[in-house]
Amino acid sequence: MEHLLFLVHRIPYPPNKGDKIRSYHLLKHLAQRYHVHLGTFVDDPNDWQYVDTVKQLCGETHFAALNSRIARLRSIGALGANRALSLDYYRDAGLRAWVKELLGSRPINRVLVFSSAMAQYADSAQLTRRVIDFVDVDSDKWQQYAEKKFWPMSWLYRREGRQLLRYEQQVARNFDASLLVSQPEAQLFRQLAPDSSHKIGFFNNGVDTDYFSPAHSFPNPYQPDEAVMAFTGAMDYWPNIDAVQWFAREILPSIRARNPAAHFFIIGARPSSQVQMLANLPGVRVTGTVPDVRPYLAHARMAVAPLRIARGIQNKVLEAMAMAMPVLVSPQALEGIDAVPGRELMLAENAEQFATMASDLLLQHKQHESLGSLAREKVKTIYGWANKLAVVDTLLDSNQPLNLF
Repeated sequence: MEHLLFLVHRIPYPPNKGDKIRSYHLLKHLAQRYHVHLGTFVDDPNDWQYVDTVKQLCGETHFAALNSRIARLRSIGALGANRALSLDYYRDAGLRAWVKELLGSRPINRVLVFSSAMAQYADSAQLTRRVIDFVDVDSDKWQQYAEKKFWPMSWLYRREGRQLLRYEQQVARNFDASLLVSQPEAQLFRQLAPDSSHKIGFFNNGVDTDYFSPAHSFPNPYQPDEAVMAFTGAMDYWPNIDAVQWFAREILPSIRARNPAAHFFIIGARPSSQVQMLANLPGVRVTGTVPDVRPYLAHARMAVAPLRIARGIQNKVLEAMAMAMPVLVSPQALEGIDAVPGRELMLAENAEQFATMASDLLLQHKQHESLGSLAREKVKTIYGWANKLAVVDTLLDSNQPLNLF
């Protein structure tokens, strides 16, 4: 087997956790064909328990501790230079030294980089085949953040968007291929990096439909009198924070006026102070970290994804669909997902539509069971991981110039 360097911004485990789902399945897939040498950060103390499990899929490994407070302070140095804060946030001398030593001792000429900030470790001339999975156009996400913030944060986020885009464009020029999470995301990046448009492609996220399946039996985590709308995701992530604040404050009161049993459960790790405050509102519950999100999906009346800021495909939507749940989404949460509104999920354009549709789904959930079953069939048909990852094999194996567009 040939050797490959895999650089990831967060430890790719557990396999059912937010942004780690894609990186885990990439690692698992690559390990079938290569000796994979993994360099990654661990930014959550709870994730150190997964190190030994991840090592079983790899050859050489390096796990760099990332303290978010220290990393934020370190990134301030980028303000005095002409570079993105994100690069300094993920700058680590130990990881760079490990990569240099590894390349000097192993016959490695291929690298797969996951997330733009990790490309700074893949600048060795020894790496003759370089592929990056940007996942999302992060620079555009920072621009979206800026629109939701007041000065000075709006200025800081716009600056980060500009600086990070400049770096993303540079990486796209230097790498052999760039991948994103969906066709719309790839098309956006082609417009932002036109010089590299011919080697920008995508592969959609997949879903483990055996793991996320209504066939499993789970204990009910809710009270018998609670008609639950569930939101899942990392709750220190600004798009998720914005989504649950909007839903809890501007949509839920209208739903509860029609159905007092309605409850909004916010399920996910590291809830920010803004999210924790929502638990003081009538009908809102904030769980924090749970060992398994599936019981919360299995026993909810519906899953909701009221995202107003989003990039790429939302795993939370695909997972709920795989669980045969009725799912109510915003246009942003639907982006890149091949599902028909009104048939396989429900689409709401504004707060009023969210309140009306959610109320109907709560009160007449038995009549909407076909929505969930058709959603699961769609996910099983087109969102299996094996088919999605075939493009990665092609790009890493090729020694020829690429034209993905």
